[in-house]
Formats: sequence, structure tokens, C-alpha cells
Amino acid sequence: MKYLTILAAALSLLLAGCASTIRSDVTAFHQWPAGPQDKSYVFQAPPAEADTLEYRNYLNLLRVELGKQGFSETDHADQAALRVAMRFSSTDHALRVIESMDPFWTGRGYWPGRYGYPWGMRGWYGTRYYDPFLYGPPDLRETVRHEYERQLQVSINGRDGSKLFDVTVHNSSRKAATPLVMPAMFASAFAGFPGQSGVPHRVDLKVE
Repeated sequence: MKYLTILAAALSLLLAGCASTIRSDVTAFHQWPAGPQDKSYVFQAPPAEADTLEYRNYLNLLRVELGKQGFSETDHADQAALRVAMRFSSTDHALRVIESMDPFWTGRGYWPGRYGYPWGMRGWYGTRYYDPFLYGPPDLRETVRHEYERQLQVSINGRDGSKLFDVTVHNSSRKAATPLVMPAMFASAFAGFPGQSGVPHRVDLKVE
């Protein structure tokens, strides 16, 4: 029984270690009316080139968040009180990084005295030492690191075109898969809705 308890605790720690944090910078501007109101809405049609399967998938994420805030989608545009629009972008910034791969310094180390070098050379027996002029130039390796910049914008307007709510969410991470990040970005956009107008804030959400 004790073994099972230890195993369960270890498994819990392992699963907790699989979770990661999505950090987003959020800024909302709004003139949201106080008190009860009609929250029926329709989505504004995007430009033809933006109407992709990916876009439609993210609309479903937006539906979920709007539903949490008491909004209800309708098929009758002429009866909907609100118009909702969404835009998103993802940019890959590639950074070239050059790293030293010299085995005498970045590996396990090198002790000249162990191989019969005399005391007169730079360094002494048993001491890790690196001399670029003694061992030659270091080996260099070039790698490319990717930083992904993502932006989500959601706007809610009245039937008459009045501006009610505009929110922008920025996220920067090394996660290459945008669909894994977007749920947290939508949740961040509506955290504390409608929030303080014009006050930037940061939202951290844990995802599996």
C-alpha cells in the first residue's frame, strides 16, 4: 500500500510537470453599458482570404468564451443586438545563434598534468584550464531558434455600429503550434470581462 501511495505521488508530480504556462499581455478598451441588456450577437463575415478552416476553428473557441459571459448567438442578423468580429496573426521570428562546442571547455574538462605536460606550461596538474592559443580555435555550431509572436483581436459593436468592446491579446513563446496557444489567448481576452478600460495587464493560464 505504501508503494502505491509513493507511485501515485510520483505520477502526480510527473503530470504537473507536463503543464505549461501561457502568458499573454491583454489590453481592452470599452464603453460597456451597465445593467441588463440584450446580448444576442452575430459574427461579422471576414474577408474572403481570411475565411479559412483555421479561422472557423477559432470562431468556435470564441463562441465558448462568449457563452461563458452570457452572450447568445442568433441566426437572424437583423434581430441581433451585437456584431462580433475577430482577427488573429502569427509571426515566426527566426534567430541565428552561434555556440562554442570546444570539448576542452564545454565538455568534461581537460587536465594537462594528467597527460605529462610539464609545470612550466600554463595551468597545473589537476586544474581545469583552457588556453585557446594552446589547443587551437574552438569549434562553433550554428543553430536557429524560433520565437513566435501571436496577436488576437476581438471587437463587439452595437447594431447601430457603436463601439462597445475592443480587446487585443499578445503572446510571445517558442511554441510552434498556434492551435495549442489560442484557447488560452481567448480565455485571457475575456478574463474579468469587461475589465478596466485602457489598462494593460498580464494573464497567466496553465495548459496541459
